Amino acid sequence: MGSERPFLGVIGGSGLYDMPGLTDVDRRAVATPWGLPSDELVIGTVEGTRTAFLPRHGRGHRFSPSEVPYQANVAALKQLGCEWVVSVSAVGSLKAEIAPGHLVVVDQFIDRTIARPRTFFGDGVVGHVPFGDPVCATLRAVLLDAARESGAPVVDGGCYVCIEGPTFSTKAESHLHRSWGAAVVGMTNLPEARLAREAGLSYATLALATDYDCWHEEEQHVSVEAVVAVLKQNVAVAQRVIRGVARRLASPSTPKRSPYAEAAKGAVMTAPEAMPREARRRLAAVLGDQLGEKLGDTLG
Repeated sequence: MGSERPFLGVIGGSGLYDMPGLTDVDRRAVATPWGLPSDELVIGTVEGTRTAFLPRHGRGHRFSPSEVPYQANVAALKQLGCEWVVSVSAVGSLKAEIAPGHLVVVDQFIDRTIARPRTFFGDGVVGHVPFGDPVCATLRAVLLDAARESGAPVVDGGCYVCIEGPTFSTKAESHLHRSWGAAVVGMTNLPEARLAREAGLSYATLALATDYDCWHEEEQHVSVEAVVAVLKQNVAVAQRVIRGVARRLASPSTPKRSPYAEAAKGAVMTAPEAMPREARRRLAAVLGDQLGEKLGDTLG
């Protein structure tokens, strides 16, 4: 088993790591201050890059979008040593030109979730991290190149609307999202992307269009059966894209640290002496590399 720390994290379906060429495989349970992640992580080497795979909904799809332990998932990747995180996500298309089976490398998000913890801060420690450009431009460029290389139809850019779920949108909601100019709708990328930014990780999304939501009058409304059928067809495509990303990240020219490695460094407004001890301990596990001095002595 390899001892190197993983460099790339992949969050998506449990089938993604069953890919040809994955070597030196290790399965690891990771405890975090926010509890356990969705499942144990599968760590292996892909195209020269040590990669950690995390099934977002757990093996067997046990967690609804609202129940996914997003804080623990991101914290686990950070604790393992990941710098780059690729999210592979099923979405509904909000544009006629984005057909089921197309890949969308998104560049913006709209957060319409209402029932999920969305930050590592709180409980006595106040922090505000910039999030104007929620997708890492460096990683997005790598992901876009790899997606185009896969041979699947690829859309460069677009806004992802994240809804709470677990029900799909109403027609009125779907038309509202279209009126905003959004490209796709899904249920999982937030608060995931926010937490990745706070943790200093680079984050980008490979969105797999599975349906036309419910706005398209000439197409059937979204259903679980339709989503699963398209996803099964796209597993091999997603695996090819991940291999392409891993190969590019293995290049000597790739930065060894995320461009957002210090995103939270100046975020904390709370005075160290006012921070509850337990909150400082928890934050140190994920943000200690950025906030060491601000957090003060967390172990003494």
